[in-house]
Amino acid sequence: MSSTQILRMMARPPILYSKYRLMGFISARHFHISTKLRTDGVFKELTEMRVRTPWIEALKKKQEEGIDPTKKSDIAATPSERDLTPKRMADSYHRVVIPLAQDPWLLDNYLNADGHIRLGTIFMDLDALSGVIAYKHTGDSVTTVTAAVDRITINHPLKEICDLELSGQVTFATGRSSMEISIQVAKAPKQGGAPVHKEDVLMTCEFTMVSLDPNTKKPVAISPVKIETEEEKRLFALGEKNYNTKKDRAKTGLRKQTPNDEESDLIHAMWLRQLEYHGMSITHQTLVPSSPPHPNPSK
Repeated sequence: MSSTQILRMMARPPILYSKYRLMGFISARHFHISTKLRTDGVFKELTEMRVRTPWIEALKKKQEEGIDPTKKSDIAATPSERDLTPKRMADSYHRVVIPLAQDPWLLDNYLNADGHIRLGTIFMDLDALSGVIAYKHTGDSVTTVTAAVDRITINHPLKEICDLELSGQVTFATGRSSMEISIQVAKAPKQGGAPVHKEDVLMTCEFTMVSLDPNTKKPVAISPVKIETEEEKRLFALGEKNYNTKKDRAKTGLRKQTPNDEESDLIHAMWLRQLEYHGMSITHQTLVPSSPPHPNPSK
């Protein structure tokens, strides 16, 4: 039976429609219930390692014990005597493959209305990945928070739907409370475990993470990284340069002084590009509502 015939039957009175369905020409269509999504914007595999108890349950348990984890405490939770032996960069390495090309339900969470991958969702995954990497470096006696994301470089725009490999490791840590984590997003090799080719690297970025005492919320020391190869030496030098640059910029931040002429021009240029991105024209956009016309005294 053609689709046109079915549509004509559906347009007839309900009695005839019921008769045709009972005769077997039209099968009953049941409501479809989608399977449970495996992600809420962060790929589930990234949080399985470190999330042992749902956050709301852990909060209720603390409150029942008379502890408010949202407030600072004078009693430190992190042991004063901890093993801060230098660790290899490879010890914190973590890799995960997001099967976007294999799971259409998972893909739905990553697509925008135009069918393109939402970078915002990818960055949620990268933030979760950086937490896993930091956990492997520090252990579970500290709380690690994201302080900054730097040097985001899109090497090759993603032009096709494919499985994505997210990987990274701690590349800079001197024994203080902060560490830098280098992460890359690449097309996942078809053979699991195979090295990623340079042309398949889609994006790289660096996360700065800071370790805090869970109770006092004060910074605590963590293990420094141990450099073993020339490549690790290069990565450590980049992290050290970025760390020193941040310290210098903090002295001239907007909280301490107003933007200079060059910075003001840059802000204005960014604002103009933002208007172009949204398809707006300055000549056609009313920035300030016009004043109502003055009444004509002659009338």
